[in-house]
Amino acid sequence: MSRPAALIAVSLLALLVCPPARARILWSDPDARTVHNSGTGLDILGGAVKRTSTNNDALFFKFHVDPLSDVGSEPYFAGLQLVEGSEMRLGVGNAMEAWGYSAFMTAETGPSNAVAGEFNLKSAHPEPVNLGLYRPYELVRQGVERTIIFKVQYVPGADDVVTVWLNPELGRGASEANQPENLTTKFKAKATFDQIHLREGAGDKGDGGNGWIFSDMAIATSFDDFVVVHYWQTWWFNTLVAGFALLAVTAAVRLFEKRKFQQRLQRIEQESALERERSRIAQDLHDELGSSLTRISLLSGLVRADKDNPAQVELHAGKLSLSADQTVRALEEIVWAVRPGSDTLQSLVDYITHFAGEMFEGSPTRCRLDLPDDLPARPLPPDVRHNIFLIIKEALTNVLKHAGATEVHLQIKIAPTSLEIIIADNGKGFDPNAPATTSRHNGLDNMRRRAAAVGGQLTLTSSPGTGTRMEFSFCFPAS
Repeated sequence: MSRPAALIAVSLLALLVCPPARARILWSDPDARTVHNSGTGLDILGGAVKRTSTNNDALFFKFHVDPLSDVGSEPYFAGLQLVEGSEMRLGVGNAMEAWGYSAFMTAETGPSNAVAGEFNLKSAHPEPVNLGLYRPYELVRQGVERTIIFKVQYVPGADDVVTVWLNPELGRGASEANQPENLTTKFKAKATFDQIHLREGAGDKGDGGNGWIFSDMAIATSFDDFVVVHYWQTWWFNTLVAGFALLAVTAAVRLFEKRKFQQRLQRIEQESALERERSRIAQDLHDELGSSLTRISLLSGLVRADKDNPAQVELHAGKLSLSADQTVRALEEIVWAVRPGSDTLQSLVDYITHFAGEMFEGSPTRCRLDLPDDLPARPLPPDVRHNIFLIIKEALTNVLKHAGATEVHLQIKIAPTSLEIIIADNGKGFDPNAPATTSRHNGLDNMRRRAAAVGGQLTLTSSPGTGTRMEFSFCFPAS
């Protein structure tokens, strides 16, 4: 078993063997109860908990409210109320005349209350009364849910001390001590009980609205019993996350190494393909170079054999000079094809213009060049570069040998993703549909085959007396 997997297994085992301790809840009722026009209400506690005037401990009460009535229903009362026998004790919710979250049946009257026995609760969402002025309490609004927790510190033979938190923080790390002051209210009230009633009803001038929904009610001995620690905040969940993170890192490292290996393998394959292509080009040109050298050797022998015949010597010398020129060009092509720095668009354009200039130098055909000012720094695979050059070489050779043109126009256009080369002459042209000679037929077939090999398009347009136009377009490979 790998180390990350073992860590996760240990964490799961610890979770099963050492489950978290249960909260010390004395009574709870999580169900939702809708209360409307209940009058004094009915007991929901069932004798589970009670406190008398002799107790001196503390209890914590919690409930959640979803008001169906709002400020437009005022005056009305609603809340969870403690009852002892037939005596109504402390109630928390909405006092009749308070018009906001408040306590009723209190021994003290709140500083912002006009009716004795009512005490407004502080809220983190105080009500604005004027520009920059706020009341310390919050109005009850329909659909705005709140959680209320209140603590009763029982004082034997006297009023009990009550602390209320309106919508307190109950997340991880929350406690009674770190609750904000702006949602904490303290006062005194009689809070002995043996019953709990849920109440809601209208006053003389209000309609009472649609009631309140009470839920998640509980009584505990500590504020901490109400703190909600979500599973993603527990130590065992964090351990699991750490384990899975370690597994993810391990998987990511393995994936990275795999991709790195694949890239290395791809690079080796590309280098191998490059070497094969260069070898193929070099071999092709070497064969042509060898053929030229053999012809030169034969012509040299004929010159020596016919040295006493001046006319034959002159004829052989002319052929010898032509073969020598062809050999030099073939040698240049070999050097350019195998040179590592030639695998760029710039190198291809430079060599094409150099080749065209040399080919038509001293001939009756004038070569006009139309080249772009700036060439993008684009790499070209050797096979692509070589095939494009051979297409241009064949087209220019046809112009020189067969067109009888006085002018040929070589134009190169560069777009962000493509290359276009146009060769147009003013020669005698030809009928593309007429039977062609074997050499011309083979030359055109070779051009089309090379264009297809690089994924380009080749178009030839010609007619007798109007010259010939060749258009070659090619999309750059994705970098």
